[in-house]
Amino acid sequence: MNPTPVGVDIAKSVFQVHYVDPESGEIVNKRIKRARFLEYFANRQPCRIGMEACGGAHHWARQLIRMGHQVKLMPAKFAKAFNIRNKSDAADARALWLAVQQPSKAVAVKTEAQQAVLALHRMRQQLVKFRTMQINNLRGLLTEYGEVMGQGRAALDNAMPGVLERVAERLPAVLIDTLREQWDGLTKLDQQIDEIERRLRRWTQQDSAVKALTDIPGVGALTASAAVATMGDPNAFRSGREFAAWVGLVPKQTGSGGKVILLGISKRGDTYLRTLLIHGARSVLRHAKSPSAWLQDIRKRRPSNVVTVALANKIARTIWAILAHGQPYRSDHVSTKLA
Repeated sequence: MNPTPVGVDIAKSVFQVHYVDPESGEIVNKRIKRARFLEYFANRQPCRIGMEACGGAHHWARQLIRMGHQVKLMPAKFAKAFNIRNKSDAADARALWLAVQQPSKAVAVKTEAQQAVLALHRMRQQLVKFRTMQINNLRGLLTEYGEVMGQGRAALDNAMPGVLERVAERLPAVLIDTLREQWDGLTKLDQQIDEIERRLRRWTQQDSAVKALTDIPGVGALTASAAVATMGDPNAFRSGREFAAWVGLVPKQTGSGGKVILLGISKRGDTYLRTLLIHGARSVLRHAKSPSAWLQDIRKRRPSNVVTVALANKIARTIWAILAHGQPYRSDHVSTKLA
């Protein structure tokens, strides 16, 4: 028998379940307390459960898979298309029940180890964001007193001692002390970011898949660990081209009447991973001593930003090929089929 499709809208305290009973044909749409959610599915026949890939979804998916159920995690935009009524928990559960029965690309269920690595990346990303906000805030506040500093961290560090000395002659000491504390706080943020990066590098040396990816030009410990953890199961993608499209490194398409127009990149998928890939590609373009013939040719025909994205696309395909086939990186490898 085919497993019964079930739509589950997860939340913090109350979950909504929607399905059609295969024996009686009854439409079931009920609320379940979070503490009794697993108990509800513990003694049921295997079901095909559809959930939105949101906070906590991977945890519940792992628990349900251990019970023998099939779980399909779906992007929020895909599931939203099936909600044709006002938004509510019941309507969302029904939309997920409809969506799980349609062919679509599922989000791979991540292991706890993969989510642990992603947690480190998210904390690092947040600290970098705080540091940038702090730098911009200090520059903006001091601009109000006629002290204009250059952009970037180095310019701020070089100028701050002199700036604080000048403004101390005409501003209250409480403000000067606070500005100095905020400037010193940047060093603490640097230390926290460096410590997370050191831990990621140590993990890189222990994981063979991540270590293999660091041989690719433009892929360091951060990009490699983020790619492995974000991708989940490489076999969830049919090709490197599909993985690159999933990351959002391919053009959007529009058109009608047989005419197709290519736009900028779609920017779908994980923004953080896509950013790391593009930064890695930009680094290769700046520092490559002997660029490949393909790279030299595309540089002659396309603007620099287009070249950067094209190289990031190629790096993403290479990452998938190494993880899917379990082979080391070879700079002279020539693919005999579309990857």
